[in-house]
Amino acid sequence: MQPPERQTRTHLMQLFRRHGFHPRTNLGQNFLIDLNIIEFVVRSAEITRDDVVLEIGAGTGGMTTFMAQDAGHVISVELDRNMYQFASEAIAPYQNVTLINADALKNKNNFNPLVLEEIDRQLAVDPKRRLKLVANLPYSVATPVMSNLVASDIPWSRMVVTIQYEVGLRMQAQPGEEHFGALSVWLQSQCQVEILKKLGPTVFWPRPKVDSAVVQIIPDEERKQRLTDRAFFHDYIRRVFNYRRKLLRSVLCGMYSKQLEKPEVDVLLASVNLGESARAEELDITTHIELAKKIQSALGENHSLNEQAN
Repeated sequence: MQPPERQTRTHLMQLFRRHGFHPRTNLGQNFLIDLNIIEFVVRSAEITRDDVVLEIGAGTGGMTTFMAQDAGHVISVELDRNMYQFASEAIAPYQNVTLINADALKNKNNFNPLVLEEIDRQLAVDPKRRLKLVANLPYSVATPVMSNLVASDIPWSRMVVTIQYEVGLRMQAQPGEEHFGALSVWLQSQCQVEILKKLGPTVFWPRPKVDSAVVQIIPDEERKQRLTDRAFFHDYIRRVFNYRRKLLRSVLCGMYSKQLEKPEVDVLLASVNLGESARAEELDITTHIELAKKIQSALGENHSLNEQAN
């Protein structure tokens, strides 16, 4: 089999010009044109025949064909019909690629069922198979795609993606830092997060207006085991960080006003050594986990998330 065609700036410009297309900025179409970066991303993913690789944003199929060389199977999702046609031509020689023309997300909290069905189908081929997310992610879907995968029960083993640099900073931020927030806590409570490389705009075509980064996320089972109810914790984290700079006591009293009295909230805060001046953005991840557990216990085991929101 011939090696995959190199996705250079010249190649892409000629391809688009020949078909009369233009990159769609509303879909975040910024194509990686630095061959070294493409190879760095794929190499960092450590793809083997036991891997099912999920790629969100196939583009013209440049990275897809690289990954198909080593993967057991590649599931590549592309929303744009024009890009889907380009990618279809690029992957034609490969029998281990499924290309889906759809939005990868049903909504911000859920994957498209078509994507989930194909993931299940490919993982079922061999019990040794695991999922890896490897992609030049469109900026607009990077956070929900990665957060949803972490929230799922899919057996995934690694993510190596290009995303907006600022989002990468948010993912690995520590308490008290500017970028520390719900995303930081959610990912780091279950994973190891690392920015592998910062990327300037010149490695993409068209050039974005911001810097990007190659980010690696690896699941950490020991960390994950601390979470007794991931759905409750996810809900708690998102809600307290809506008011990250407000006093946590006031935030919790508002969140659970129908279930907990103010003195009960004070007792819960004191149980994790927090006073009335504590704020969500200052707490370390372990404290957030312990506080969420105690709140859930106080609410009662049968208390639903829907009841909390009402």
